[in-house]
Amino acid sequence: MADIIEVQRTIAASPADVFAVLCDPKGHVAIDASGMLQEADGEPVGAVGDSFVVHMDREALNDFPMGKYDVTVSITEFEQDKLIAWTILGQIRPQIGHVYGYRLEPDGSDAEATVVTSFYDWSGIDQQWRDAKIFPVISEGALRATLGILDRTVRHGY
Repeated sequence: MADIIEVQRTIAASPADVFAVLCDPKGHVAIDASGMLQEADGEPVGAVGDSFVVHMDREALNDFPMGKYDVTVSITEFEQDKLIAWTILGQIRPQIGHVYGYRLEPDGSDAEATVVTSFYDWSGIDQQWRDAKIFPVISEGALRATLGILDRTVRHGY
């Protein structure tokens, strides 16, 4: 099994409108299909190195006994209206090392549509977490569901 999952969906909105949701901490909570993201604190991100805090509840997955905890979302790649990726920094050591992100491309057939690729890459996780056999934490189905919620959120708000 590869250590990366990618899923795609075309959303009937401009790349700028989609990207605005993905840069907003509250947007992350609004589109989460896993149920783990409860609330977020911080301003919308705009560059590599920006970050915000997310209040999590791992009991939503019921797979690893972590309960409620906070993580820092740290932006690792940022290209306005095209690419955003981040890693999760938390209290546990060693840091896990997985990366989430989105690539956006205008749909060539419709100027007001965007092909959105969601990706989840755990190829760089620390061996301790690989040995825990809990990866991938998020399934392909959850990534697809998040894209569906993103579609709705971009069109109707949050």
